[in-house]
Amino acid sequence: MSQPSLLKLEHASLLYGTVIGVNDLQLELPPGAYALVGPNGAGKSTLIGLLTGALRPTLGEVRVFGQDPNRSPQVLAKIGLCPTSDLLVQGVSAKQWIQLQLALSGWPSSEAKTRSLEVLEMVGLQESLHRPIHTYSLGMRQRCKLAQAIAHRPELLILDEPFNGLDPVGRFEIAEMLLEWARSGKSLLYASHVLHEIERITDSFMLIFGGRLLASGTAGELRRLLADLPQVIVVDSPHRDELALRLSNQPWLRSMMRDSQPKRLVLTVERPLELFRSLAQWSASGEILVERVSGSEGDISALFRILVSRHRGEPMTAPSGVAS
Repeated sequence: MSQPSLLKLEHASLLYGTVIGVNDLQLELPPGAYALVGPNGAGKSTLIGLLTGALRPTLGEVRVFGQDPNRSPQVLAKIGLCPTSDLLVQGVSAKQWIQLQLALSGWPSSEAKTRSLEVLEMVGLQESLHRPIHTYSLGMRQRCKLAQAIAHRPELLILDEPFNGLDPVGRFEIAEMLLEWARSGKSLLYASHVLHEIERITDSFMLIFGGRLLASGTAGELRRLLADLPQVIVVDSPHRDELALRLSNQPWLRSMMRDSQPKRLVLTVERPLELFRSLAQWSASGEILVERVSGSEGDISALFRILVSRHRGEPMTAPSGVAS
């Protein structure tokens, strides 16, 4: 018998009156570590609400471990959630809070006590576990939320912007912990609007905007997609005028500008690979010297900006700092 999918959404939509939270999502993922990437308001938290059973889809179906999370307490016991909302509890220590969460999950008192000490040490709160949570800094409360999420040893850990409020040391320490979580074979869904924070944790991305899934795949697959999308490319060459003449009649060139810097051309191209092939050919033959090619960085951040621009119907624009 085949193992059920980690997550499966079939034409899942959620409406807040006339506002669309998520829009016709179709997705099936095997167990593993995944990043859900999008700007604030893209629909990440709404999707997490569907996956944890806090929200029900207006249309379509949502399945986690093959079951409806809105109707199955057994599924919820397999999920650990670190929400984006702040942990605001008065007069309760971190140790007491974690023990309470474990007791609610059915853990015996003695085991809950031992486990609470263990997870608070894992997130770096062992020196402050008896302090009331309301006296914690934002970063310490983030660590406590993460301890709460992993305390009952879930099979799937869902994190919604978990690095909010953490200093650089805290970000590094928590990232290392999440890396170890993923390497142990447990599943992870990490929602963030900051790409560079999660590229080192997982290589599998889902880009969401406006409640829609714009693209999904590994970083390598998304970079290959980037190569086939219109981009702004900046080329530095001492033979700028000759290069401009050669490019002027290319069918894949949408626009061309001479920058204030004497060697620079700013190009908007429909098919970047065609430009790169031409530059390589002319450079190899010695006809055109190319000193630098830059612009859309070729990373996931550039891909996200391009896909969002296309989704909004916006024209491509030159990178900041490039003059017309």
